[in-house]
Amino acid sequence: MAAAQKKKRAERVLSFRMRIGLTMIMVMLLLLGGRLFHVQGLDPAGHAQAAVSERLRSVPLPAHRGDILDAQNRVLATSVDRYDIVADQQVVDDFVRLDEGTGLREEVPVQTGIAELSEVLEIDAEELTDRIIGESRYSVVTRSLTPAKSQEVLDLNIPGLYAEPVTERSYPSGAVAGSIIGFMGSDGPLEGIEAAQDDALSGSDGERIFEVGGDGVRIPIATFEELPAEDGQDIRLTIDQDLQWFAQESIAKKSNQYNAAWGNATVVDLTDGDILAMADSQTVDPADPGETDELFRRPLALTQDFEPGSTGKAITFAMALEEGTLNPTDGFTVDNRYEVDGQTISDATRHPTLDMTAAGIFARSYNTGTVMIGGEIPEDVRYDYMKKVGIGEPLDIGLGTEANSVLRPPEEWDARQHLTTQFGQGYTTSVLHNLQTFQALANDGVSVPLNLVDAYIDADGTEHPAQTAPGERVFSEQTSEEMLRMFEGVVDYGTAQDAAVAGYRVGGKTGIAEAAGAGGGFDGHTQSFIGMAPLDDPKYLVAVTVHRPQGYWRDWEVTDTFREIMSYVLSSYDDAPTGAKSEAYDGFEGENQDQPW
Repeated sequence: MAAAQKKKRAERVLSFRMRIGLTMIMVMLLLLGGRLFHVQGLDPAGHAQAAVSERLRSVPLPAHRGDILDAQNRVLATSVDRYDIVADQQVVDDFVRLDEGTGLREEVPVQTGIAELSEVLEIDAEELTDRIIGESRYSVVTRSLTPAKSQEVLDLNIPGLYAEPVTERSYPSGAVAGSIIGFMGSDGPLEGIEAAQDDALSGSDGERIFEVGGDGVRIPIATFEELPAEDGQDIRLTIDQDLQWFAQESIAKKSNQYNAAWGNATVVDLTDGDILAMADSQTVDPADPGETDELFRRPLALTQDFEPGSTGKAITFAMALEEGTLNPTDGFTVDNRYEVDGQTISDATRHPTLDMTAAGIFARSYNTGTVMIGGEIPEDVRYDYMKKVGIGEPLDIGLGTEANSVLRPPEEWDARQHLTTQFGQGYTTSVLHNLQTFQALANDGVSVPLNLVDAYIDADGTEHPAQTAPGERVFSEQTSEEMLRMFEGVVDYGTAQDAAVAGYRVGGKTGIAEAAGAGGGFDGHTQSFIGMAPLDDPKYLVAVTVHRPQGYWRDWEVTDTFREIMSYVLSSYDDAPTGAKSEAYDGFEGENQDQPW
């Protein structure tokens, strides 16, 4: 009896367990069926897409960065094809390849492949192992390989190694116009045209999408999409590469002669404001900017402002002519010292009392006579004229950095500043500001903004001229003509006789001013000359500036550098000498032309 009961109890337990087991199996089948129904019936596309996504690889297609060209379409900066080698470490493994000698397939351990790669790249095998072996889906093995070297790497057939196309900037002319062109950093453009015009140069990158198998090799018949890149525009500058090189050599020689802190020579086509050269005594090589002092990584004509000195007298004389308070031949008695409003104004060198014309005062650059003339113009009128030619205003030529000029309003001038501003002291200008002033004076009185970019060129060759602001009349044609003759007197018998170019009528103005010290006061000088030629039909301006030259100030001369550069310009642009006689005004009244000064 007891045995029978035990048997029934065992059968019930077994039956219960079987029911539980069957129930669990049914639940599992239901779950699997539901999942299968979901995958195949409700969301087949989504799950298929997820599987494809795991196999997809995306390779960027970099846009070709536009070239930077000079005025004659010579290449100053261009892009060359390079490749980065990257590894999908999860795919890297031992692999099989054909033995070239036997034609048989051979097993190649991944470390053997890395050793071979080490020889190709000339990189230590341990370093390569750290970059190739691991769990990262994207590890940079090496950058910027030439197409030939990249193909050597791919020919090793190491799974998981890919070549990504990139571009690298090349500067065929080295340091010529380097500070204008600018340069690139690891994260993009840093200075110059490269940075300021990056939107136009860079274009838009494309993308290539494809599927790979478990071995990291592309599946030929699977997904393949390509969004083409949109190449950047070329940018043509107004800079003449040959003239830029010549000006760089000339100003470097002059700066070295006087052991100066820096020198600059800038050439402008005065009729349209095009900057033909903007040369510094040292120039950055865009391919290796770290080797150049930071001061010289941007154009000095743009970044450095200083008191202009006697070149600033030009605006004073021009406004007096324009306002009708002066004629070039008006006579003045000029002493070495002049007392006005309780202030003593002195000339740079002692000279006897002279009977001079206004033109002579300008040619000999006498502060005393200049104050006699400028004092006839109300301060607010003088201030307005200075602002009209850009003094005291930022000046933008498209390099991303504005040139600075500091000019306080008349109500902030002290008892002496209302006098010193008449002869180029008490305010600051850059080389470009000085050129902008002289451009207006020499261009029939019309101020045309200086510019550096000539045109933007699409990948298909379509050109888009750069937009420039219209010219603005500041002085009358008569004032401009009279100033040209006064500029000519400076070269004929004034302070710049060494600026003369044989066969041409040449004019200009010298300047020297004290240089402000970092801790206040003055501890140096800035020497300059701005000249124009040919005066029969003015076309070119050349400014030469040397900052903090060493030695005795009366020994400094920059007019010879001007003559050297202007001669090159006239010859290069086929401006034949006319041999025309000077039209400079007489500088003296009576018999004192040969008096010392």
